[in-house]
Amino acid sequence: MTRSARRTRRTTRSLQVAGVSAAALLALSACSSSDDTSDSSSTPTSSASSSPKVTGTVTVFAAASLKESFTSLGKQFEQAHPGTKVTFNFGGSDTLAASITGGAPADVFAAASPKTMAIVTDKKDAATAPATFVRNQLEIATLPGNPDRVASLKDLTKSGLKVVLCDKTVPCGAAAQKALDASHLKLTPVSYEQDVKSALTKVELKEADAAVVYKTDVKAAGDKVEGVEFPESADAINDYPIALLKDAPNAEAAKAFIALVQSPEGQKVLTAAGFLKPAA
Repeated sequence: MTRSARRTRRTTRSLQVAGVSAAALLALSACSSSDDTSDSSSTPTSSASSSPKVTGTVTVFAAASLKESFTSLGKQFEQAHPGTKVTFNFGGSDTLAASITGGAPADVFAAASPKTMAIVTDKKDAATAPATFVRNQLEIATLPGNPDRVASLKDLTKSGLKVVLCDKTVPCGAAAQKALDASHLKLTPVSYEQDVKSALTKVELKEADAAVVYKTDVKAAGDKVEGVEFPESADAINDYPIALLKDAPNAEAAKAFIALVQSPEGQKVLTAAGFLKPAA
């Protein structure tokens, strides 16, 4: 074989090797591209993994004693979820429960006692099991300066003292009656009120000398009343349960509101208002 022929043969072999290498590189590149595509499709995007966007109005039925703290949490919720609005119906828990079982449209029910929550759950009108989110304790509210020198629960039985209680069907009234029974005291109030705020208002307006309400209500009233603690209240502490309602018009937003109430941020607002944390 001539030198020219050998040179031609080596050149042909080099071109063949180069061609094979290029083909291999192209194959590897294609596999890599395919793997990238596969990984991308198998990894959920942030929008796919995030919870549904919370919008619209959330209607919350809540015990009257929650008015100040829940109003604050409602504003926090609206700021965190632009385009939402939280509307509240505050009142006696028994009245609210009766409205819910009667068909009133609502998303969330926060009651001042398990007994009033049971009115709703017994009718199967709750979509979730009620969860205790705070507790509350009773306190005596007197006129500013405590002119009648009320120092105990027994002092409320003094002749001529005008005392107001919540109705016995309302959680604050049932708790007050429990404390009175435990102390073997009998008290005839000048009136029974349908919710704790109404009882407190009687003292604020000086239509009554004292009322048995919650510590949270005394705190919210500021200098309009003076609070007097009594030891028997420790045996009549109310658990506050909250639940999503079965026919909630805005279930997703309702779940988000309940989550806020139970969150560290929500608990901070509630304890600052005087509520006690749930029992461990």
